Amino acid sequence: MVFLGNETSVRCAEEQKRYDECTSLMMCVESATTHFDFLKTAFPSDYFMVGSSLEELTEMLTNGTCNVVAHEKSFLYDYELLNDGIRDGKFVLGTQLKTKEPHAIITRNNDRQFSDIINRVIQMLFYGEEQGLTRDPNKCEEYTHLTLYEVSDLRFLNAIDCVGNYGDIIDGDPDNRGVNQINNGTGMLYAIPFGNLEKDAAVDQTSIDTLAKIRNEGSLKCGIVESDRSEGSIQNMGKDYCRILAAALLNGDPKDVVFVETGSKINSYIELDKGGIDVLIGDGNPRKFDLMRSSQLAGFQFSTPYYYGASSDDGGVSFYSIATREDDALFTSFVNCVVLATIYAQENKIEREKSSEMPLVSVFGSHFNWVLRDAIVYSGSYEQVYLRNFGNNDTAAFRGRNTLNKGGPLMLSVPLI
Repeated sequence: MVFLGNETSVRCAEEQKRYDECTSLMMCVESATTHFDFLKTAFPSDYFMVGSSLEELTEMLTNGTCNVVAHEKSFLYDYELLNDGIRDGKFVLGTQLKTKEPHAIITRNNDRQFSDIINRVIQMLFYGEEQGLTRDPNKCEEYTHLTLYEVSDLRFLNAIDCVGNYGDIIDGDPDNRGVNQINNGTGMLYAIPFGNLEKDAAVDQTSIDTLAKIRNEGSLKCGIVESDRSEGSIQNMGKDYCRILAAALLNGDPKDVVFVETGSKINSYIELDKGGIDVLIGDGNPRKFDLMRSSQLAGFQFSTPYYYGASSDDGGVSFYSIATREDDALFTSFVNCVVLATIYAQENKIEREKSSEMPLVSVFGSHFNWVLRDAIVYSGSYEQVYLRNFGNNDTAAFRGRNTLNKGGPLMLSVPLI
């Protein structure tokens, strides 16, 4: 969510100032939205009024009922009347993002293969836009005559050939889509909102057993994919994230990690699949293993990336995540929360000495209330983790995608094979 309106009022809204030149501030917001929820906590109720749609908010702004509209950035850009006001200098668009509104397709935890299919289709849409592929009915294939034995047999290009690429679907000005643009090398670090971490523990016996097993054994088994020596800093950063995960799991102790050299990629994933290790790091192109390939090797889940590599000559982007088993939904969420915690800490300027500002957690059970604080008291923010492993070369040009996203392109086309 951003603010749009006359320049003075937008600045007042962004600074949450209500005196001097800001006494006339009046914001319009759509009812029953997260934007409305934000304004309720940020301003007294007599500084905003509600409407039922963006069209109504626009009318309220143009007739002087309010002097600021609070809404989704891309919607404001796409609404022609407001865009005319921006071009004419009558309105300005604020620069501060006040809320995050990630939208996703929700699937059941007990149907991980179907979830993988959904994710792969969405990634194919990104790939299509990046490569300039669009709808082609002549290539749209029906499956009625085919016998499919594995999910990997699906022709995911059908998503593009039959419907179109991501840009075709989302529509709007491709240069004014904010985060909903294909990333070309700018910051990708984005802490997805945690949601309600204080609700009752999720019931998932497999994952509860995994969390309990690691805590009872007193150590985390972290597998490492065999890698080139030139990737030493990346591998060290992966090891550091295993220590961060250990701190979260083991009451703040980062030392109880058993690092296991698991050899080749295929051997590493076999070891993870059979439970010889708890997590796996070091694979810069894990998409090959996200789908179940056979009854002998299940699919796997991957955390938010902790490191993005440079683009290759063919346009592909490597990324490094923590891999977990596909049947371990809650443990996978636990691991992902820990990785996100370091990015959240950077966004909110929380370093090691301020780890008590991290939220408490109940969703993983009462024994893990302090997991995010325990993680950050060891690791600090993502910035601190990065500098610990890559040194002081901290320019945005050097770090590429490993910087905070500040509202720019966030959709990444990654290797799909």
